[in-house]
Amino acid sequence: SCVAVARLPRRPAAAMWRSGLRLVPGLRAGVRGLRGSESLGTVIVERCWQVPLPKEGKPARLHPRRHRVYRLVEDTKQRPQEDQQLILTQTVPKLGGRGDTVFVKKSLGRNQLIPRGQAVYASPENKAVFEEERRLLREGKPEERRQTRTGEMTVEFLKNSKLVVRMKNNVKWELTKELVCRHFLKELQLFVPPQALKIPEEPIRTWGDHWCEVSVNGIETVRMPMSVVNFERPKTLRYKEWLRRQREAGEKAAEQDGAGEEPPRAS
Repeated sequence: SCVAVARLPRRPAAAMWRSGLRLVPGLRAGVRGLRGSESLGTVIVERCWQVPLPKEGKPARLHPRRHRVYRLVEDTKQRPQEDQQLILTQTVPKLGGRGDTVFVKKSLGRNQLIPRGQAVYASPENKAVFEEERRLLREGKPEERRQTRTGEMTVEFLKNSKLVVRMKNNVKWELTKELVCRHFLKELQLFVPPQALKIPEEPIRTWGDHWCEVSVNGIETVRMPMSVVNFERPKTLRYKEWLRRQREAGEKAAEQDGAGEEPPRAS
């Protein structure tokens, strides 16, 4: 083979001085403070002249000079650094939540995530620990479970949201869990199964303000306001919104005109 991998020593300044190589003037006094051990780097080289195939059972015949001339193919020190695989121990913004496996730059993992206790190495032992944690999340008791990152985000979203249920006025209706779940998906783009939803026991047949409770992963329950209003077609809603914007724009223009007029001066 004409390609070879070699670990070539990079001689420090002290060795270069002893071998007779010239250094920058004034560096002799600082030679003692340099590192004395050799730094090894892996490079990939190939012969400039290929070695002819020998006869069977005989060693290859190398030219004393020609077959010792190599051409540099790659210096592995110049390769781009690979990302580091870590397992998050807590929620980290823009990365993930507890138990998520992420790939980050080595500088970010070594200097920030690991020293702060936000992540650990993705070793087989750590993976087994988080796999057991996920199993307990699915099968364990409620007091032993821990909310996932998606669950935390869902809880925060529900706390800052309000559900609007639109019902028609020309038919008799009664609010059920299936109708509320359908409006969750339509109004908030959130899928809520009926078994995770709780509404008041007394039947709701009129418009008004009510409440509902949503259980997230069976760990946390969020009570959020729910308004039952009259159903209006999307075209009608858009027209009313346009009228409201026009009215606000007119009021704002009137205020600016009133502020721009100067009061009459006394003669």
